[in-house]
Amino acid sequence: MKAFTQEKYGPPETLRMAEVEKPAPNADEVLVKVLAASINPADWHSMRAKPLFSRATLGLLRPKHKILGVDIAGQVEAVGSGVIKFKPGDEVYANLLDHGYGGFAEYVSVPVDVMSLKPANLTFEEAAAVPMAAVTALQGLNHYGEVQTEQKVLINGASGGVGSFAVQIAKSYGPEVTGVTSTRNIELVRSLGADHVVDYTTTDFVRSGQRYDLILDTVGNLSVPDLTRALAENGKAAVTGFTSVAKLMGVSLRGGKKIAMVQAHVTARDLELLSELIGAGKVRPQIDRRFPFAEIPAAIAYLEQGHARGKVVAGVT
Repeated sequence: MKAFTQEKYGPPETLRMAEVEKPAPNADEVLVKVLAASINPADWHSMRAKPLFSRATLGLLRPKHKILGVDIAGQVEAVGSGVIKFKPGDEVYANLLDHGYGGFAEYVSVPVDVMSLKPANLTFEEAAAVPMAAVTALQGLNHYGEVQTEQKVLINGASGGVGSFAVQIAKSYGPEVTGVTSTRNIELVRSLGADHVVDYTTTDFVRSGQRYDLILDTVGNLSVPDLTRALAENGKAAVTGFTSVAKLMGVSLRGGKKIAMVQAHVTARDLELLSELIGAGKVRPQIDRRFPFAEIPAAIAYLEQGHARGKVVAGVT
């Protein structure tokens, strides 16, 4: 089968299309013919081994994961001996972050506990956009318990991959939602259902006087004092991404019980819940740009620029 492989850390140009052996599923896995994949920050962080300390898990001198790609959607080709929930021909979507990556390929073996049937009302490209970003949003919002109707919720980075899902998921619980974004994305965030939109280029929400019961920071550009200033008396904040190691360490060391760093771990149960929300029309992926499979390095380079409005996906033909 064809796959993008990586023998050394570096920019997108280090990825090479190669012929590799088609995997065989273990007892608790299914073999999926990949029809679409989405590009995530996890892919370029792994590609470049940044931050540097991540090499402890990614591989000290060279990549442990030769094939990147964590989000896929496709069709079940074969099932392992212990699999009863899926059958050949099923349309599925999955996340491979905790299971060795491998999505930038024509086929991949997927453990059944990180996959679900694809929502019938989504294309394969739309479905591939869901797992990592939407589950990160879901787990970030519900890190301290289920979002409540009477709460005021703020999403920092509301037009990005995680943020665009977070606005929609938060609204499905019924609270008052504020989205923070740039000028060009104000209407997009409103269309996602945000009750209020703050343009960070003209307004500093931290010093606006408004206070929030829950802040989901998908950007990670705020300090602990900033987040604390914007929280209501019993408010909480969850941070799912960081712009620097200093910001990460600040939350880790000074966040206390009110501000938590959330690292998402996708489960089949999360995907099934998202499928219900998607099927009910409450959540829909926002696709910024589509690339063909052969241009996955270009897709990663585009995502690295940090200006994507929603998700970046690649179709496999």
